[in-house]
Amino acid sequence: MSPRKTTRSSPVLNTPHLPEPRRQGRRKGLLPAVSVAVAACLAAAAVPASAAGSEPVVSRGVTIPAFYNPPAQLPAADGSLVRTEPLPLGVSLPGLDGRPMPGTATRLMYKSTDAGGGPVAVTGAYIEPSAAWKGGGARPLVALASGTMGQGDQCAPSLSLQHPLTIGEGTVSIGYDNIAVYRFLAAGAAVVVTDYAGLGATDRLHTYVNRVDEGHALLDAARAARSVAGASVTSASKVGLYGYSQGGGASASAAELQSSYAPDVNLAGTYAGAPPADLTEVMKGIDGSALAGALGWSINGFVQSDPSLKAIVDAQTNDVGKAALKDTSTMCVGDSILGYGFTNSKKWTANGKPIADIIAAEPKLQAILAQQRIGTLKPTAPVRLATGVQDDIVGHKQARQLAVDWCRKGGDVTYEAVQLPNLGDKLLTNHLAPLLTDQGSAISWLTDRLSGKRTVSNCWSMPLQP
Repeated sequence: MSPRKTTRSSPVLNTPHLPEPRRQGRRKGLLPAVSVAVAACLAAAAVPASAAGSEPVVSRGVTIPAFYNPPAQLPAADGSLVRTEPLPLGVSLPGLDGRPMPGTATRLMYKSTDAGGGPVAVTGAYIEPSAAWKGGGARPLVALASGTMGQGDQCAPSLSLQHPLTIGEGTVSIGYDNIAVYRFLAAGAAVVVTDYAGLGATDRLHTYVNRVDEGHALLDAARAARSVAGASVTSASKVGLYGYSQGGGASASAAELQSSYAPDVNLAGTYAGAPPADLTEVMKGIDGSALAGALGWSINGFVQSDPSLKAIVDAQTNDVGKAALKDTSTMCVGDSILGYGFTNSKKWTANGKPIADIIAAEPKLQAILAQQRIGTLKPTAPVRLATGVQDDIVGHKQARQLAVDWCRKGGDVTYEAVQLPNLGDKLLTNHLAPLLTDQGSAISWLTDRLSGKRTVSNCWSMPLQP
C-alpha cells in the first residue's frame, strides 16, 4: 500500500501512479456533524484505534476519525481485522436487560483485495443484535452493502450509523440504509456493513461501482465479522447478502464471486435490488438526471483503479469537466444533487459530446465497462432480484437482463418486477420508490433463506415478466 500523503486532490487531475491521499476539503473550518441521540457501545479492539498514528482527515468540514487512516502494512489474509473500536449508534435505546437496543456496534477496519490484486484496507461496522434469533439454528449474519452514498470519506456508511444525518461545509449525507440494518437486527440477525474500498478509509479514492472491489469488500466484511470480540457469528453461520442500487450491484457481484473468492462464507441467499449490472446503459440513465454527479464518481474511481485511463480522461474533458471531477470526488449524494443535479455531461467534454458517445468511440473505455458487467457468472445460492419497471436511473431493462443471464446459467433466481406509476422523469423518485415499497418483502425473503426455508426459482416465468 502506498504511504499516506498530507494533501489530496482528484486522481484524474494529478500524478496517476499512486493512490491519491484523502485529506479532503478546501476549507479549514469545521462544522460539527449533526446526529441523533448517541449511546456508547462497548467492544474489545483487535488493534487499538490509537494505532492509526496519524492526524484526522477533514473532508468538506467534517473530521474523519484517525481510525480510518490505514496502516502501512496489512495482514495477509482477506477478511482479517486490522483494528476495531466501539461504535456509538446514532439511534439506540437502553434495553430492559441492560444491553443497548437494537444492538452493540463495533467499528471495523479489515483487509481485502482490490480489482488489481493488491491489498486494500476497508472499513465498516458490525452490530451484534440484542434480539434473539428465532429462525432456528445458530444466529445468521447479513452482510449489507449500502446504496450510493458518494465519494467523500464523510459519506461512509459506518459513519452514517453513528451520525444518521451529517452536515458539513457544503456536504449533506443521510444514512438511508440504516432502516434495513435495524430491521434485520430486530429479527435477531447480526449485521455487518461495508464502507467499500476507499469510502471512509483515507488512503485512496472510493472505486465507485467497481464490481470486483465492492464484491470482495462485502464478502470480506462477512469474514471479518467472525473475529469481532463478542460476536456470536462463526464460520458456520448462514450468511445473507443484501443491497439496493450500488449495494445491489455489490451483492450481485459478491454472489457471483463467492464460490471462487470466499468459499468459506456460508452463503444462504442474496437480495440484489436495482443492480447496476451494465454500466454502459446505467451511465446513460444517470447523465442529465438528479444523480448526474455519479458520473464523476465513476470516472474518478476507474482512474483510481487503472491510472492509464488518466490520459484519456484529460484529453476528453474540458476545464469545466476537470473541475467537476475534482469537486465530486469529495461529495456525498446530497451535495452532488445540489451541485450537479440534471447536468448534461456534454458540458464536461472537450468535444461537446455526451460521455456515452465518447465511450462508444473509445475501445479501451468500452473494454473497461465490459469488464464491469455483472451476469457472466452463475451466482451461488438463491438470489432475489428486484427492479422497478419505471426506474430511469438504474435502468429496468439492464437489471431485468441480469435476471435473464443468471437464469440461462442455471441460477436459482426469484425475479420481482416492481410496478409503480411514473413518479417523475430523472428525479430519482422512480429509482428510490421501489427501495421503500419492496424492502419488507426483500427482508422477509432473505430472512427465510437464513432460516433454512427453501425457495423456488421463477425463471420459467421470465418470458411473461415485464
